[in-house]
Amino acid sequence: MDVKMKGIVRVVPYEPEWKNEFLKIKAMIVDCAGDLITGVEHVGSTAVEGLASKPIIDIDVVIDSYDVFPDVKDRLSKIGFEHEGNLGVEGREVFKRTFIDDFMPYNLYVCPKDGKGYLEHIVFRDYLRTHPEAVKVYGELKVRLAKQFRTDITAYINSKHEFVQSILKNIKK
Repeated sequence: MDVKMKGIVRVVPYEPEWKNEFLKIKAMIVDCAGDLITGVEHVGSTAVEGLASKPIIDIDVVIDSYDVFPDVKDRLSKIGFEHEGNLGVEGREVFKRTFIDDFMPYNLYVCPKDGKGYLEHIVFRDYLRTHPEAVKVYGELKVRLAKQFRTDITAYINSKHEFVQSILKNIKK
């Protein structure tokens, strides 16, 4: 990742309330574009029970193909989302909210169902959900890296990359 991001890296213990927050955001997305999408998935660390995380929900809005993307983009813009492009990750379109809403912080991505980014999100999430020992190791790594790179989110993300890739490689074997 070449983009330098700013902010304090904060990793906190798992909160059961994250599931409910996701469901509220999902309901808004389904209400907006449910007829155009194939699903809304809670991905990332907040989707894994017991895993320490940055308190930001990651959401993949799944589309059948890029054929419907223009319509999804248009609908999301009507409820206050701005398309930011893929930000360097093929098969994942990033959207940001253009105003403060009542939800906890979240990242919203629109992904084709066969896109590499989406498939890796799901495989990694599902692996962690069924491997508590990996959750423990990953959580400890994240807490350590958050302390080490408190003001450098880019270094924090890059430092987690090796762990994530090692899990993905083992799954593909």
